[in-house]
Amino acid sequence: MFQAKAILIVEDEPFVALELSDAITSLGGIVMGPYPLVSEALAMLEISVVAGAILDVQLQDRDITPVALHLAGSKTPLVFHTGTGLPPDLAQQFFEPALVMKPMPAGAVVKRLWDEMQKASSYTRD
Repeated sequence: MFQAKAILIVEDEPFVALELSDAITSLGGIVMGPYPLVSEALAMLEISVVAGAILDVQLQDRDITPVALHLAGSKTPLVFHTGTGLPPDLAQQFFEPALVMKPMPAGAVVKRLWDEMQKASSYTRD
C-alpha cells in the first residue's frame, strides 16, 4: 500500500507508537520515528521529507502545532490522532482536519492516513 513511502509518526505513548509503526511497516511504509517530542520531529523534518504523518496532539514537551504547521506548509497529508481534540490555535489553521479520536485501532488510523494521501494525490493530478 505505502510502497516504501516515508511516514512520520509523532506519538509519546510507547504502545500506541509501536502499534502504528507495525501497521505502517506491514503495509510497505518506512516509519520515520516514532518521535515522542515535538523538538525531535522538527529536527527530523529539517533533513528529511515525508509522504504522510500521524500526529498525536499532546506530547511530552508541548502540543503538536509547530510540526502540523510545518507539514501543512509543504502540503503533506496528515492525521491528528488524539484523545483531547485540537488546541484552539491549531483548529483555526485547519479546515476540516483529519481527526481520529483515541482509542482507535492502529489499522483504522493508518487507513485514514492512506485516504488523506489519496485525496491529496488526486488534487495534484487535476
